[in-house]
Amino acid sequence: QLQASGGGLVQAGGSLRLSCAASGNILAINIMGWYRQAPGKQRELVATITSGSSTNYTDSVKGRFTISRDNAKITVFLQMNSLKPEDTAVYYCNAAGIRRDWRSFDSWGQGTQVTVSS
Repeated sequence: QLQASGGGLVQAGGSLRLSCAASGNILAINIMGWYRQAPGKQRELVATITSGSSTNYTDSVKGRFTISRDNAKITVFLQMNSLKPEDTAVYYCNAAGIRRDWRSFDSWGQGTQVTVSS
């Protein structure tokens, strides 16, 4: 189970920090990430981070967003700076890994709204 938080309304140029905590019978998480979906558009990848802390960002957020994770707390963060109106979307966290029963999982959080006003 993934629980996301931290969305809200912010003016252009402002910052927000999203958090997503994983819980349940988890043995290991290989990759965690953030995706977003704006009205009328498909869900797109924003950023991912592996268990080894390798990161990947979509071009539009490079230099503005930073993804990080706390392995002990099984939590992923997305620090969003210099926000733009085009960043407005519902943000979803995702995690993929292995449960303690050795079954793989690929789970999504409930989504958190980020609205950037101009």
